Amino acid sequence: MRKRTLLGLAAGTAAAGAATLAYASLIERNMFTLRRYDVPVLALDAEPLRVLHLSDLHMMPGQRRKQEWVAALAGTDPDLVIVTGDNMAHPDAVPGVLNALQPLLDYPGAFVFGSNDYTGPVLKNPFGYFATHERTSDRRHGAELPAAELRELLAGSGWANLNNARTTLKAGGRLIELVGVDDPHIERDDYASVAGGASADVDVRLGLTHSPEPYILDAMAADGFDLLLAGHTHGGQVRVPFVGALVTNCDLPRSMARGLFRWPGSEAWLHVSAGLGTHPTAPVRFACPPEASLLTLIPR
Repeated sequence: MRKRTLLGLAAGTAAAGAATLAYASLIERNMFTLRRYDVPVLALDAEPLRVLHLSDLHMMPGQRRKQEWVAALAGTDPDLVIVTGDNMAHPDAVPGVLNALQPLLDYPGAFVFGSNDYTGPVLKNPFGYFATHERTSDRRHGAELPAAELRELLAGSGWANLNNARTTLKAGGRLIELVGVDDPHIERDDYASVAGGASADVDVRLGLTHSPEPYILDAMAADGFDLLLAGHTHGGQVRVPFVGALVTNCDLPRSMARGLFRWPGSEAWLHVSAGLGTHPTAPVRFACPPEASLLTLIPR
């Protein structure tokens, strides 16, 4: 009797595990979600400004559902589109990324890149994400990705390339100052080359980075940027109910793996996108559906 009970428990556990995996890989990772936040960063008499934040598409050829969902976000009529990297997951992904973003290219926009805009993903031990995080450019890389082609397409469409760059642009009738870095996760960042106090003569100031490393966020906040935007974490990708994200794959606290927060010790806000894709070798999401965010900037 005891043996049959144990076998029954084992079978039940295995069945539950298989059902959870099937849900995470076949259903939730395709449950694209638009999140909405109000961010109080504008002057008291200012009209709202809509910022659409996209991140971590990790596009593979043939992902038509994802492409169509992202393209339909043009219906939100944003004033500004921000993309914080990891757009590709395959050498032939540029057409898919362009299909997704094409309707949004009619709006003012800006972008930075992540590691998976330069080289493709490689098979990893998922338990390795629990190890101590180290920033390094000396890591295993997959196939080289057409970063230059994607950069030219986005910049050629009028979007600002903020990989270690700084600029001002007009969107929604407002003057916006932006600063960004290339991906700190693989040590391509050079904030020192663009650092300095944010302008007082603009309506709002935005900082962009793919990986939300605290030392980058601290520097941008200290320079007076109002809203910092990042991706990379996938929101943890697999979240435990009542616990949240188990990892962030960077030095950001797990409690800030996704969502909108006041950055500690500053007046700046931070928005971390859980992103729209997954690592191709771990195509699962649990309690963390893929997302884009519409940030409505409102008066303080």
